[in-house]
Amino acid sequence: MRLFRLFKIATVASRFGLDQMVLEHEPTGRLMRLANALQFWRRLQAPRAERLRLALETLGPIFVKFGQVLSTRRDLMPADIADELAKLQDRVPPFDSALALAEIEKAYGRPAHEVFAEFDPQPVASASIAQVHFARLRPEDGGHEVAVKILRPNMRAVIEHDLALMDNGALLLEKLWADGKRLRPREVVAEFAKYLRDELDLMREAANASQLRRNFTDSSLLIVPEVHWDFCTSTVMVMERMHGIPISHTERLLAADISLQKLSAAGVEIFFTQVFRDGFFHADMHPGNIFVAADGRYIALDFGIVGTLTDRDKNYLAQNFLAFFRRDYKRVAEAHIESGWAPKDTRVDEFEAAIRAVCEPIFDRPLKDISFGKVLLRLFQTSRRFNVEIQPQLVMLQKTLLNIEGLGRQLDPDLDLWQTAKPFLERWMSEQVGWRGIWRNLRHEAPNLARTLPQLPRLVHQQLSQPQAADLRPELAALSRAQIRQNRWLALIALLLALIAGALIYPYF
Repeated sequence: MRLFRLFKIATVASRFGLDQMVLEHEPTGRLMRLANALQFWRRLQAPRAERLRLALETLGPIFVKFGQVLSTRRDLMPADIADELAKLQDRVPPFDSALALAEIEKAYGRPAHEVFAEFDPQPVASASIAQVHFARLRPEDGGHEVAVKILRPNMRAVIEHDLALMDNGALLLEKLWADGKRLRPREVVAEFAKYLRDELDLMREAANASQLRRNFTDSSLLIVPEVHWDFCTSTVMVMERMHGIPISHTERLLAADISLQKLSAAGVEIFFTQVFRDGFFHADMHPGNIFVAADGRYIALDFGIVGTLTDRDKNYLAQNFLAFFRRDYKRVAEAHIESGWAPKDTRVDEFEAAIRAVCEPIFDRPLKDISFGKVLLRLFQTSRRFNVEIQPQLVMLQKTLLNIEGLGRQLDPDLDLWQTAKPFLERWMSEQVGWRGIWRNLRHEAPNLARTLPQLPRLVHQQLSQPQAADLRPELAALSRAQIRQNRWLALIALLLALIAGALIYPYF
């Protein structure tokens, strides 16, 4: 099966000229000339990025998903390829309804008509990993309208085969492409494999949805569907059916008397709340995953990919953003080094000058014309020159920020993301480093302090009462000399035994 799949991949790669994208970097150029001679019938007129996108679509859902992940790695991918791969959508052909019903019966041990009062066999959405059907629970289970997400059948075997082939291809790319090691294609494939395997477990996605819903309980900005845990398995996920208007349908939103300006600003606030308040954010916020309710609130869908940030990550980001607002490039450079992502021996003045060269031209333009996400991207690109290790969670954050900014400006072309975000970041920093932050940290540590403080006198007394540790250096030196003498005797004994053995064996030759 793997050989057949490899043959198909090679055929598609040849048809779309993907071999040129690799072989053009081979220093001698011989392999390129040989490949063109052997495939003289090809006429490759489309740009390389377009050919790559078409090839991934031809190879099927897993490669489409891979292309989507590649489009998020703008810190590694050339701009033309990243832009083209961003066009890939999760609108892949659905699998047969009979297979969906079979998966339900396999998951629950009983057919769909015994689990649900109603089940629509026609899918309403189809993606690379799963597809969604509408249904209604039985009256004894509440009778709720639900959305049933079903994993594509037999995905694991196909995925493992394709991942193995992708890894082999990435290894070949590293060997043949002069810039291959810097782009770390095998690491990109490994990161993709991690997210893909996570998405294969719908219980994990259900947990993500539940966490996000809990973070936004009674929110005036965001609605997250309720998960019906009694009906969730690793291959089937059942959640509340949501009614709303796709956020990309601006005409319908206007007809429903929903303010696009307020919606745009609310999207920015939701994003920064997830990042800086919760450290847990929806990382796949393209328009297909966002609806708008009748009351103007956002509806989030598809929770297969989420990002998490530590307090250290959040502090690093906030300091960088605020330093950008103030055009304090030295502080940006220092934040990178203090965080440990830039080497400690990095010269602050050189790093500061590189960041200024990238950012200063941007600030000569009106703030509303500045792309917040692209500023972060350029920072990452500049950081690469100084061996800064860009963390995966920050790359995912940057991708999500680009999605949010693009969506916001689609709704409101005059959106000033900087001015919308600045008060939020300043308030967050005040809460972290001001008296509010000190008071909150003291309350958080109070139980530990209450338990530890009464023990301090006893612990100090025990430490002071312990006899001073003796100097062991003379004993260690004596042991070392004894070991050397013993080794010499062992070597002498081994030599004598060898001589005796030789004398005994010699007469027989």
